[in-house]
Amino acid sequence: MSANTTIEPATLCDRDMAILRATIELAGESRRNGRHPFAAIVADEHGNIVASAGNNSLPPEGDPTQHAELAAAAKAARLLSPEQLARCTLYTSAEPCCMCAGAIYWCNIGRVVYALSEHRLLALTGSHPENPTFSLPCREVFLRGQRRVEVVGPLIEDEAESSHRGFWI
Repeated sequence: MSANTTIEPATLCDRDMAILRATIELAGESRRNGRHPFAAIVADEHGNIVASAGNNSLPPEGDPTQHAELAAAAKAARLLSPEQLARCTLYTSAEPCCMCAGAIYWCNIGRVVYALSEHRLLALTGSHPENPTFSLPCREVFLRGQRRVEVVGPLIEDEAESSHRGFWI
């Protein structure tokens, strides 16, 4: 892990935590709508919400690429310039998978704040066929890019875990 890709939790503000908690609420809503319990929000440097998404894939017949982070990043990229996106933060209820980390990178989003780690998510999902996770932290994906993406997380994992309890049985 490089110092260029990590912000210590002490640098978080109340707004960061409020938006992160909003992703957890959206993840619960996604679950109540019959989708996987994940959500993401993109906010500009002033905390204005630019885009949000729950997990859009409907198991098992849905599009498995419609993860919340990818959908929110794509919406934001249609609305803002690359320069504006570089000052945005993508907040997510769970650590972005390698596919979503790639989308975040290609959309030029400059910062990621996440709640539930991939490691802890794997402990919840086990070998569930609808969530075959990679053991590849988003920090490692971003480290291989040519530009910096700051990463904060995991944070408030116990809260983030709530929408997943009993779902992956």
